[in-house]
Amino acid sequence: MKIFGKTLLEYFAFQRVIMILILIVGLGRLALSLAGVSQDLVKWVSLTGLAVIGIVYCAVNVPRTGFGSYKHLLPLFFMQSLTANIIIAGGIVLSAVTGRENIYSVPEYSGPLSTSPWLHAGGHILDGLIIGPLVGWLIGSVIMFVVQKVSPAKPAGVAAAQG
Repeated sequence: MKIFGKTLLEYFAFQRVIMILILIVGLGRLALSLAGVSQDLVKWVSLTGLAVIGIVYCAVNVPRTGFGSYKHLLPLFFMQSLTANIIIAGGIVLSAVTGRENIYSVPEYSGPLSTSPWLHAGGHILDGLIIGPLVGWLIGSVIMFVVQKVSPAKPAGVAAAQG
């Protein structure tokens, strides 16, 4: 399957470090929480902070490497957001099923949906599918626009060879 002329494998390869970090940070955060590490410490292992890094990384490197254009940011951010939010929703569901709170289910980090774990988990799936990728794309597009304006223009032959 191709999206905007690229396969999912190409999108993954482009951001493999970010995707691996999302898995490590998301699952590591859950594991630390379940192991009884203080939430005051676990909160610093942040998927939100990693999301910012992922947005900036892709928005800077898509134009600099010739990987693509603005439209190619959306699948990249979709992959990041969906992966992170599946981990979060999984942590919430795990808490609902076992009755044991974790960093993803405790009210101080759950917001107004903390009273309904199933609604809270569903909200993260919705966020991973729609909201997160679109917000990432908007922010990433602004960053990409700036990068393209401040970066030196590539010679026509170099740009064509990379496209």
